[in-house]
Amino acid sequence: FSFIGFIPIKESITLTAGQTLVKNHKLETNSVMLNEAVVIGYGTTNAKDLTGSTKVISNKDFANGNITTPEQLITGKVSGVQITSNNGAPGSGSTIRIRGGTSINASNDPLIVIDGVPLDNGSIAGAPNPLSLINPNDIESFVVLKDASAAAIYGSRGANGVIIITTKKGAEGNSKLTVNLQQNTSISMAAKYVSVMDSTDFKNAVRTYGTPTQQALLGEANTDWQKEIYRKAVISETNVSVSGGIKALPYRFSAGYKHEEGILQRDVMDRTSLGLNLNPKLLKKTLSVDVSAKYSGTNTVYADRGAIGSAISFDPTQPVNAESERFGGYFEWLTNKGIPNPLAPKNPVGLLYQKDDFGNANRFIGNVKLDYKLPFMPDLHVVVNGGMDYANGHGTVTINDSAASNYIQGGNVSEYNQTKNNRVLETYLNYSKKYAKIKSDVDFTAGYSFQKWSTESDAFATLNVAGDTLAQPGIPGWNENALMSYYGRLIYTYNGRYLLTATLRRDGSSRFSPENRWGLFPSVAFAWRISDESFLKESKIVSNLKLRAGYGVTGQQDIGNDYPYIANYQTSTSTAEYQLGNQFYSLLRPDGFDYNIKWEQTASSNIGLDYGFLNDKIYGTLDFYLKKTTGLLAVIPVPAGANFKNQILTNVGELENKGVEFEVNYVAIRKTDKLLTFGANLTANRNKIINLTAVPDSNSVGILTGGISGAGIGNNVQVHSAGYPTNSFYVFKQKYDENGKPLLNEFEDLNGDSIINNDDRYRFEKTVPDFMIGFFTNFKYKKWSAGFSVRTEIGRYVYNNINSSRGFYSSVPSQDFLTNLNYNFTDYGFLTTSTNQTLSDLYVERADFIRMDYLQIGYEVGKVFNGLIDINASFVVNNVFMITNYSGLDPEISSGIDNNLYPRPRIYSLNLNFKF
Repeated sequence: FSFIGFIPIKESITLTAGQTLVKNHKLETNSVMLNEAVVIGYGTTNAKDLTGSTKVISNKDFANGNITTPEQLITGKVSGVQITSNNGAPGSGSTIRIRGGTSINASNDPLIVIDGVPLDNGSIAGAPNPLSLINPNDIESFVVLKDASAAAIYGSRGANGVIIITTKKGAEGNSKLTVNLQQNTSISMAAKYVSVMDSTDFKNAVRTYGTPTQQALLGEANTDWQKEIYRKAVISETNVSVSGGIKALPYRFSAGYKHEEGILQRDVMDRTSLGLNLNPKLLKKTLSVDVSAKYSGTNTVYADRGAIGSAISFDPTQPVNAESERFGGYFEWLTNKGIPNPLAPKNPVGLLYQKDDFGNANRFIGNVKLDYKLPFMPDLHVVVNGGMDYANGHGTVTINDSAASNYIQGGNVSEYNQTKNNRVLETYLNYSKKYAKIKSDVDFTAGYSFQKWSTESDAFATLNVAGDTLAQPGIPGWNENALMSYYGRLIYTYNGRYLLTATLRRDGSSRFSPENRWGLFPSVAFAWRISDESFLKESKIVSNLKLRAGYGVTGQQDIGNDYPYIANYQTSTSTAEYQLGNQFYSLLRPDGFDYNIKWEQTASSNIGLDYGFLNDKIYGTLDFYLKKTTGLLAVIPVPAGANFKNQILTNVGELENKGVEFEVNYVAIRKTDKLLTFGANLTANRNKIINLTAVPDSNSVGILTGGISGAGIGNNVQVHSAGYPTNSFYVFKQKYDENGKPLLNEFEDLNGDSIINNDDRYRFEKTVPDFMIGFFTNFKYKKWSAGFSVRTEIGRYVYNNINSSRGFYSSVPSQDFLTNLNYNFTDYGFLTTSTNQTLSDLYVERADFIRMDYLQIGYEVGKVFNGLIDINASFVVNNVFMITNYSGLDPEISSGIDNNLYPRPRIYSLNLNFKF
């Protein structure tokens, strides 16, 4: 007795002629779902037949609560996948890394495919994040392709892994019309503030260290500037869907609206979304048609992020409002001429309410896929897929003429407009047949793909409020690039136990010269279903055991520059003009370019084991992987004397990632009215640059990166160096007194030349964690349900740029205001600072953390009104707690540099679901 999604029951029965027998069995849910169809790119297969490192996450396992962008649904659920939210602003999105970053200057983002349309990962003007234009409520499942053998069918676009998203569809056959209405109402608030002095401590500090002039400037207020700029925010979301099936036409239509206020005053995003899926089967079911169309539009008010930094720097003894109505009525530091002091911090509340930054974006993602089964050869399918990803973004920024931040200019009015178009056309043949006599299954796919991207940007002059031109419009932008591909894949299965997958893809990119345009990317993977062997087939302990091994090569060409091999020229700035007589002329300045630039390639090896014990009561995976990138696409310095800018993008060096992934799931209780499951995953990844120069150079520092504030223009605190992880911190070794207090501007002379300079900086720790651990559980008892998800990252470090740029007492004697006072300066005892001090390893802190992403409690109200409506309710808390020793606001920062992070809010949500 078997049914998809349930554990089969086997029973031998002997019947006699004429006997009537009735057997009743109750099937238990199968957590592993080995017979479930899995989308693998240009086709599907059963989960049990996968040969690559692939993870399927269906909607029953999604994260709960206030979910704005799709990737948040699987945060902490997949080993080897690190999802770090960019910040706490509405729709801000996340940074996604699969098995570490494989590049330095090329993209490290995975390819995301929605219903067969590969998306453009680039930003969209006017939108908080490109993924904020996709409604998570429409998503049915995720498939994450992690290794090259799984992702190689996508060739160059699969270098950083692939995430395949499938949206919800209607039911096949004559099914009743079903209406789902979901309402989410949430309250969000700041979970934590930066630790600052109150007005009493601030006054004591100024009276102790300040000049009489400064002491006289102290006010009488007690203003907590962070509480003035943050608020309790309201989030409301409504989604409705209509689905069903009319004979051969399954359909689903959805509409959604989300209003999300940010915890920073004035921040708000409104999103409207529409979705349509039609999946008819025509011509006696020989022609399958999949029509998918998704539209989303956002209108966003962007609050001035400068208020975040100003709120931790501004004098707490001063009031929010001044007696005068000038400058919007806000208190501001003025010069002796009565105008805003250009060197002073600005009133945080004034920054928020005297700047109007409006952006709107529209995105359409749609495709039509035709799958025709040839009547004279039903095992052969012809598939044609055409799709597009179109986006337009527009925005205006207005700062009024009374605002202190732009008072001298008379305000500021600027505008932008961008249109992006991503088109794809694919056609392929698929032959799938079972040969019973030779115990073989064959699935062969061969096809062609063409994808073209274009971006158009308008140019506008920058004006003041009076209409005077502050800056002339630049040059309108037009960029485009294309990718042409041929690919083939063979999946061969012998006797149901031995599986082979071989893939070959040839990609041509317009970003490279004709001589270097084409790249060939092969992969091969093997799997052995050990549990189906005779010695384990009847085992009551081992229910599933499969060994996997694979190797493949993927390419990378997503470098953010569509013409890196062509000579380009830029107009020189006003500070680099040439004088002839009394006239100054702008010149054309060549960009650096490399005609021989070519594909970056990543070779990946993977050995894995899928296991299940005790009828899949315990199940999971174990994977070991090694990824080695050659021909790194990196921006490197140009030797002095070259007639180029000081950097050039070229192929140089090698990078390595290696790691272990482990997933385990335990079904503690699995009954009709009771369910208790636990899941955990562990990832250990090590990242190292092998070399960064075409010729070995032991004297090369590497490529400086990681710009910071408070250390002068062009200072960097990170470096890419051979033999070290990417984005290693490059700092001075701090000296301390006998009491363990750091000494101002005193560092270890590491090279022993009695001079402290850049030669004494050393590489100290890195931004990526050594270990990532996720743990989650789901519980159900009759009508009640509950669940939570917890993540931890161990071995990561963060540079605290808040402390380094403000962790001292300093004054500007020629100005009558207080500035640069960070409220942690007493921890160090620094009265002044220097560029070298800012680059001290004192500010590189261990940033391990444990975060509970969500806690959910649900109740099935059941059918009401004579069974017309089925109601479910749940209460969810997101960002429940954070445990860390990091001294800053939040250690989870993908760049590793903490500088005015928009706080991630704690969100309380009530979700109601009505099914008609």
